[in-house]
Amino acid sequence: MAKKQTFADKSKAKEKEAGMSVKTIVSVYDEETKSWKFRERMLRVASLNDLQNMKF
Repeated sequence: MAKKQTFADKSKAKEKEAGMSVKTIVSVYDEETKSWKFRERMLRVASLNDLQNMKF
């Protein structure tokens, strides 16, 4: 017989790491096209105070 999985077992498997996700947008000037490009990505940080020390 198959093992029955409880809701508690499912929620334990989906635990996320501590911290928060922050969307960052960085502008980069492209010399070839002579235009600005905007790059975005999601970063996981422990706290918002860590953003002040980051370089992009």
